[in-house]
Amino acid sequence: MTTWNKVGKVSDFQIGSAKAIDLNGEPICLVRNKQGFYAVSDECSHAAVSLSEGTVTDEGIECFLHGSEFNLQTGEPKTPPATSAIEVFAVQVEGDGDDASVSVGI
Repeated sequence: MTTWNKVGKVSDFQIGSAKAIDLNGEPICLVRNKQGFYAVSDECSHAAVSLSEGTVTDEGIECFLHGSEFNLQTGEPKTPPATSAIEVFAVQVEGDGDDASVSVGI
């Protein structure tokens, strides 16, 4: 069963940004890009560093340490050296405009 956890309002996250969030001990990287909001594990599967410190791209997040890019929808690595996927979490936006709430399901 999915438990939804409110993590902020739409206005709290800029397009092109990634933010580290701790949900009950689970490190989450919340990304907002031009397509919307995504939540993935905040740990690179190659080097175990925080992905939220990386660069947001149109479809992914790039690890700052070795440059592996992960698909935000599937968690699959798009570029080496990572070869293992990261976990993906559901995100929902409730309401309209900048005051809409953003929640992550774990």
